[in-house]
Amino acid sequence: MEKSGKDETRLRRDAADICRQAIAAVAPATAIRNHLELQGAKLSCGGRIYDLASCRHVYLVGAGKAAAAMAAALEKLLGDRLTAGLVIVKYGHLAPVEKTAVVEAGHPVPDEAGVDGARRLLALVDRAEKEDLVICLISGGGSALMPLPAAGLTLADKQAATRELLA
Repeated sequence: MEKSGKDETRLRRDAADICRQAIAAVAPATAIRNHLELQGAKLSCGGRIYDLASCRHVYLVGAGKAAAAMAAALEKLLGDRLTAGLVIVKYGHLAPVEKTAVVEAGHPVPDEAGVDGARRLLALVDRAEKEDLVICLISGGGSALMPLPAAGLTLADKQAATRELLA
């Protein structure tokens, strides 16, 4: 009987360790490290290489519950090469950033803060010119957090549709 208790304890410990490793593997900072690499002024992402020395400005935009944490990791990677950024996150999903503005908004039901954040995000992207690089980070919840309604729709329309889908 004692061996069974030891086996159960070991299984619980192993299961907890597997869970911790799985969570660490999908952490926002880990995702940035796994998909972006900076060597000198060369940024590689998805098999493409971007020469940051030839970029006038580097902008960061994004949305999602993990966007601020990803932005913090990207800021750490890029340092002074990052010009400015803006991400939209669910209320309470903040992370320490320096050059990136963080807008908190409603999720899963979008709100006016998300509409304002989406407008601000588009304004930042509109500043970009041909010699600039725009990096976009999207995580879960991004669609609700950037609810800029299409022509003919209102925020109330999007909120009602979201509530129906959630029900």
